[in-house]
Amino acid sequence: MFAKFRGMYGDINAPAFWAGVTGFVWYAFGAVPLHIAVASQLGLTAAQSSSWIFIIWTSGAVASVALTLVYRIPVPITWSIPGLIYLGTLAGEFTFAEMVGANLVAGVLILVLGVMGVGERIIPWLPIPIVMGMFTGSIFGYVTRLVDATVADFTVAGPAVTGYLLGRLIGNPRVPPVGLAVLFGAISVLIGGQATPEAMTWGLPTLDFPAMDFSMPAVFAISLPMVVLALGLGNVQGLGFLIGQGYTVPVNRISVVIGATSVINSLFGGHPAIVARTGVAILAGPDAGPKEKRYWANLTAA
Repeated sequence: MFAKFRGMYGDINAPAFWAGVTGFVWYAFGAVPLHIAVASQLGLTAAQSSSWIFIIWTSGAVASVALTLVYRIPVPITWSIPGLIYLGTLAGEFTFAEMVGANLVAGVLILVLGVMGVGERIIPWLPIPIVMGMFTGSIFGYVTRLVDATVADFTVAGPAVTGYLLGRLIGNPRVPPVGLAVLFGAISVLIGGQATPEAMTWGLPTLDFPAMDFSMPAVFAISLPMVVLALGLGNVQGLGFLIGQGYTVPVNRISVVIGATSVINSLFGGHPAIVARTGVAILAGPDAGPKEKRYWANLTAA
């Protein structure tokens, strides 16, 4: 067993490392501000917000590392950004206690469906070209926004895009395009003086056990959409992408892990886990290095 893990060190490679850094930056600087905004919309206390953010980050990282070590495939487990936005739209319609209860119901449903093998039965019915088309459509909006950002703020996005294209032109595995994009973008931010974080008070995160309330309206409005997001977007598109890359994916076991992680999240105020769609494109795509070594991208990000 230890010999198996020792052999992993030989798989470390620059493209996977930089893909992992990119995946982390994507969620750290993109999703966290959104999460804080949604928590503010819902009127949560600092303790509730801290617990929500901490548990979904921690549980996702632990699940990602565990699945990656066991199966040697890049399976990024995070949380649903569309689900987070959706919860924000329900501010004022349901109490936070009702949302927590509905998220727990969603987690239990995902877990039960995973144990029943529903995910593995659905995947074979969907041709991979159709799944890849769905996946491409789901992330196309991010690509178009990248173009808009490049035009609107060329001093930051321009160098990042230039770095990526330069890496493509060089074509050396030791100089990954994603790594150059991150490096060029970071340098442009520092030189431009745009890295001016506001003063803030740092402290250890807290875990809070929020009150739960169960209501049928909340179950229909929150639980069912969350299950669809986890098994529909996550399993079908996220795991479908991995299958399209040639990986042998244990769909049912991953579904069970997602369900268990979702239940844990809900106990501390978090919402359900999901296979990251954008994350899997970054961490399991061709830019993340040789196929059999891309799992290091997921370990780096986690």
